[in-house]
Parts: sequence; structure tokens; C-alpha cells
Amino acid sequence: MADQLMRATAADGGIRAVGVITTRLTEEARVRHQLSYVATAALGRSMTAGLLMASSMKRPGSRVNVRIKGDGPLGGILVDAGLDGTVRGYVSNPTVELPPNDRGKLDVGRAVGKGFLYVVRDVGFGYPYSSTVELISGEIGDDVAHYLVHSEQTPSALVLGVFVGQQGVTAAGGILIQVLPKAARDEALVAKLESRVSALSGFTPLLQAGKSLTEIFTDILGDMQLNIFPESQMLRFHCGCSFDRVLGALRTLGKSELQDMITKDDGAEATCDFCGNVYQASSSHLAQLIVDLQTESSISG
Repeated sequence: MADQLMRATAADGGIRAVGVITTRLTEEARVRHQLSYVATAALGRSMTAGLLMASSMKRPGSRVNVRIKGDGPLGGILVDAGLDGTVRGYVSNPTVELPPNDRGKLDVGRAVGKGFLYVVRDVGFGYPYSSTVELISGEIGDDVAHYLVHSEQTPSALVLGVFVGQQGVTAAGGILIQVLPKAARDEALVAKLESRVSALSGFTPLLQAGKSLTEIFTDILGDMQLNIFPESQMLRFHCGCSFDRVLGALRTLGKSELQDMITKDDGAEATCDFCGNVYQASSSHLAQLIVDLQTESSISG
């Protein structure tokens, strides 16, 4: 099943729902970063959450940055997700592995530990909106739902899942259901929704059972005036890094530092944290940067 995002409403527009399948992009992240099982689950959940949060933005080019900084052995997690359906991310310690938790599941909560969740929403103009909340479990889904309730004042139910085995990631995705102000006063509706979501055993079992996003929406919201939008959006792992950007970053080091790299290392190597791509800048590339800087200096002088 292709990685995709679908939207729906229910309760006469009082409930907003977004579902995503992120199996392939999570597997790509696993391979690119050589992630352990628990690191795959943590990053996959975080990228899925980032895509779900970005889906509510309106302006083309809008993006959400999700940073999770805990005191567990996994270190930090950083995700960049866009309204355009692209996402990238990495973890600080990708090879960390832990025994399963007492439920027999990957122990993402202990891998992340205690700490904070930082969210930055960039709509493409003005100053980005940023907010911070304390982690409540480290399991990612609970923490992001906590952020949505307390920082964005939107009651939200979030279910995330990643199933990774010896053959890699075979199921990943999630669903975000939000109760908007027009429906929040209907206590019976909210109670019914909470009961439906809490009855779910997870998200990946639904995918493994062959359920489509349309069927998942119907199972949860089918008797609540469900309206599924016909258009689906394709999702993918994508990083905008390039050799030109690497040269631009090297250029900021200045002439003396560039000359030192030429003398000592005969060039420079840079690795993108987000995607793992490695870029090699030869001594001739660095020498040209020095010439460019000298030319600019003489013109401005």
C-alpha cells in the first residue's frame, strides 16, 4: 500500500480526522540511518506525527519541525515535515537497542526518557510559531496529543504505530482525530469518540489486517456523519540537501579555515544528518570558494 494521507470530517464538521500510511518512508529512514528496532519505531512515529500536524497548515511551503529531547539513551529526535507531504528526520543515537517493555512492545518510552517536546510551525512568512511541552511518556503519540491539547487548545486523539521485524518495516502510520469547538460541547459525542479510539489495539494491526484508510475512518466515525475527502496525498521521505548547499555552508567558514582544510585534509567531507548523504568537496572546490571570497572582498573594499 502506497504511503499516503487522507482527510475526513464527521459530526457535521465538528470532528476533523487525518490518517496516514508511512510504511515506505519509515523503511527508507531505517535503511538510510541504519536504525535499530527501537530507533526505527521512535523515528517512524515522530515522522508520522509531523506529517499529521503539518496537514492542518494552509499556506504552500508550510512546514513543522518536531524536536524531542529526552534523557534516555536514544538522545534527541528531529523531524521536519511539510504540507507538501515530504518528511525527513534522524535520531542522535541510531544504534541503541533495548529489551521489550512489560507489554512485549518496543520500549520507545524508555529509549526517549523524560524531557521536552519542541514544535516549530513555519508558515513561510513572519516569525515561526514555537511551543514547548514536557514529555509525559516518551511514547511519542501521547506526547504529541498532550502538546495539541495544551499548546494549541484542541482536544485530540492520536494513534501512531510502526511494526518493524527482520524484513524491515512492514507497517507504519497513524490517525489524528480532533474535536473542534462546535462539537466539543457535545459530551455524548466526545465520550463515544474517546471510547472508539481507546478500543483500538494500535494502528499497525489495522494495516496488517489489510484495512485501508477509508475503512479505518469508517470503523471509527462511520455513524457520525462521516465525510471522507476523495483526494489522497502521496507522502515520501525527502531531503533538500545538495552539494551547492554544502559549498554554501563551507563558504561561511572564511578564507583561513578553507585554506587550512586544503593544507591538512586536501578537501572536506560533509554528511547530512537528515538523510545520511555524504558530500565530498575537493581542494579545487575549496580553492574556488577562497577566490570567490577574495573577489567579493575586493569589490566591497
